[in-house]
Amino acid sequence: MRYSANFVLANRGGNMEYLAGEYDIVVIGAGHAGSEAALACARMGMKTLVTAMNLDSIAMLACNPSIGGPAKGNLVREIDALGGEMGINVDETMLQIRMLNTKKGPAVRALRAQLDKKLYQGRMKRVMENQENLDIKQTEIVRIIVEDNQVKGVVTNLGAIFRCKCVILATGVYLKGKIVIGEVSYDGGPNGLFPAAKLSDCLKALGIKLMRFKTGTPPRIDRKTVDFGKMAEQPGDYVINTFSFMTGEIKADQLSCYLTYTNNRTHDIIRKNLDRAPLYTGQIVGAGPRYCPSIETKIVMFPDKEEHQIFIEPEGSNTNEMYVQGLSSSLPEDVQINVLHSVKGLENCHMMRTGYAIEYDCIDATQLQLSLEHKIISGLFFAGQINGTSGYEEAAAQGIMAGINAVLKLKGKEPLIFDRSEAYIGVLIDDLVTKGTKEPYRIMTSRAEYRLILRQDNADLRLTQKGYDIGMVSEERYKRFIIKKENVEREIDRMKKKHISMTDKVREYLEKAGSSEIKGGISIYELLRRPEIGYCTLKEIDEDMPELNRETAEEIEIEVKYEGYIRKQLQQADQFKRLENKTIPKGIDFETIRGLSLEARQKLKNINPKNLGQASRISGVSPADVSVLMIYIEQHRRSRGGGDSGKQEIID
Repeated sequence: MRYSANFVLANRGGNMEYLAGEYDIVVIGAGHAGSEAALACARMGMKTLVTAMNLDSIAMLACNPSIGGPAKGNLVREIDALGGEMGINVDETMLQIRMLNTKKGPAVRALRAQLDKKLYQGRMKRVMENQENLDIKQTEIVRIIVEDNQVKGVVTNLGAIFRCKCVILATGVYLKGKIVIGEVSYDGGPNGLFPAAKLSDCLKALGIKLMRFKTGTPPRIDRKTVDFGKMAEQPGDYVINTFSFMTGEIKADQLSCYLTYTNNRTHDIIRKNLDRAPLYTGQIVGAGPRYCPSIETKIVMFPDKEEHQIFIEPEGSNTNEMYVQGLSSSLPEDVQINVLHSVKGLENCHMMRTGYAIEYDCIDATQLQLSLEHKIISGLFFAGQINGTSGYEEAAAQGIMAGINAVLKLKGKEPLIFDRSEAYIGVLIDDLVTKGTKEPYRIMTSRAEYRLILRQDNADLRLTQKGYDIGMVSEERYKRFIIKKENVEREIDRMKKKHISMTDKVREYLEKAGSSEIKGGISIYELLRRPEIGYCTLKEIDEDMPELNRETAEEIEIEVKYEGYIRKQLQQADQFKRLENKTIPKGIDFETIRGLSLEARQKLKNINPKNLGQASRISGVSPADVSVLMIYIEQHRRSRGGGDSGKQEIID
């Protein structure tokens, strides 16, 4: 619905407020979380408004020019499998792509792409502009209207009121953003944009607990002034993999990245200037990301390390700006220049943009349900860095889930919640909501207990059906998914039934592969389980092998070679689900359950877990406490089943 500016409602503090329009959902912020949230809401049929402080900041890659990597790449594939846009956008705007950890197992393989920042941003903006049911507006939201703990609308800094039923906050690092460079600090957002100054006060007034976090970015340098001859070139992969299951195989001219290192001179410069480093002078109070520390933090934490990797990465095909990965810093500008010039290949480089730290407000995510809706204020959802995370991929994953669940709420349906055995998205949200975070959270492969079944290659097989059931996945995508699923199942079944014996042709094939001879007959399936045998090479001895695309062939090979490990992890996941399926009764008063420790009662009351599995992952809740809860739930179930009025039983 387009808005009308005819109806003045009130005069608040000299600022005339007027009814500007009505929407089902308003998304505040249009970064990676806001973009995915807004698109999800609109694609599922809701009249949606997304606002941004500056429309040129839509889907802005404010820090590194890359997406993907360990665990993060899995998130992108999952977003894509659910009908999100990030994967497609990456494929359309990439400068380079590499599959990391190729010598390791499929559980830790990770796709990572270098992007053209402007192209990525521009394409996402066009997609949103052309999306049915979606309006975009440049404005600052300063107040959320809440009545009787129910969202009713939002108010802009210019007095416009947009009525709505749900609000999704995806404000990134803009809430009371503060830039810090050496002794200099000022209010600001990323890349010279304005901060959001007033919305934090509104959230506090609503009783929402805020925290102060910090992140940062390195300098950008001029390509013309870099001596790449002194660095190790890192080209992209010859065979291009893609993030989206819809893209298929593509060809592209790729730009190289380059590797260099810090040295003792670099470290000496930093040590001599720690008295000017905001991280060590007390000027910065926010908690920073442990998994992406500044260069000054690296030097202090690892004093014996003689060098640190520095990657020089292109920011676009039509710019000379290069990103200095690994040199994030809030040191004074003059020190940053000296640090750069101490690095091999950067002796004469020109710094185009100065590195900086940024402090910002975010919330304690334990105040949220697993749907990312606030536990008390109905219709208020949070996604992205405002939940204490760091990273484009983490933000986008939360965004699509917040959007989906806001729509499902308005449709009167149960939220879509993935557990830790179903998706990396489930791991991410469960970590945030159940455990909270005291530093900017980043998803890691190590956080996932079921990595072998949460692979990037099978994200569509895990999630596309669920995306289709809720109306996010298009018919075209769904048809492709069904074809792939059937092809995988059919081919595995055929391979189990197809047997071969020792012939001259088979003997020659096995010798070439460095594989031992077979005795008697063997199925193609069993032969493929041998480490030295590749699926595509079996064509030499298996004339019945169908023509399948590379993606499907890879899926088949992984399923066959790791069948035993996958089966074991599926069994572990089933055991895990037993706890997840034991729902904790609504309205339970944990204070009345004797046998729980005092800390457990407090933590359980605060988090209000939905099931025993979630309760078991709360810090401070012991296995003994979980046993008490299990007994309570069983007694509660029996009492309800026996016609009892539902009065809670007290466990001694």
